[in-house]
Amino acid sequence: MSDDISDGTGLGDGPGVEEELLEEELRQAASLLDPVPPALLQSAVDAFALRDLEARVAGLTFDSLVDAIPVRGAAAAPRMLTFTAGEVTLDVELTEDGLIGQVLPPAPARIEVLTGPRPSTTATADDMGRFTVPVTPSGPFALRLHTTDETVMTEWLRA
Repeated sequence: MSDDISDGTGLGDGPGVEEELLEEELRQAASLLDPVPPALLQSAVDAFALRDLEARVAGLTFDSLVDAIPVRGAAAAPRMLTFTAGEVTLDVELTEDGLIGQVLPPAPARIEVLTGPRPSTTATADDMGRFTVPVTPSGPFALRLHTTDETVMTEWLRA
């Protein structure tokens, strides 16, 4: 007679040895048959390394690729992005010549364009909060805004 008092449902029993062995075999098979592409793995490691635990995260509240209404016959317009974190808003326009943006409420700030493993590009916002960056990101990027009071980091996007 067994001392097992299980009700047979498997709920609350936790994984048994057999289930753990099966899970490990499946994990090994997946890593051999469908491995994570090295470039994707490196991008994930780089993005994690660039995180800033003290920064507030600015969420994307407008993206012209998704939210804008297309106009018939219009030339391809620059991509417009708006990020918001509390009272801080960051408006950015991606053009062929680089980034143009403004920090609201207007204040001097330092803006870093983070592009994964490549060195970041830095710009300075003037007293009106306006800034330009002569480089257009080509791939995943994020912006880190340093004001006198705080650091704000946007979520990562693909250019």
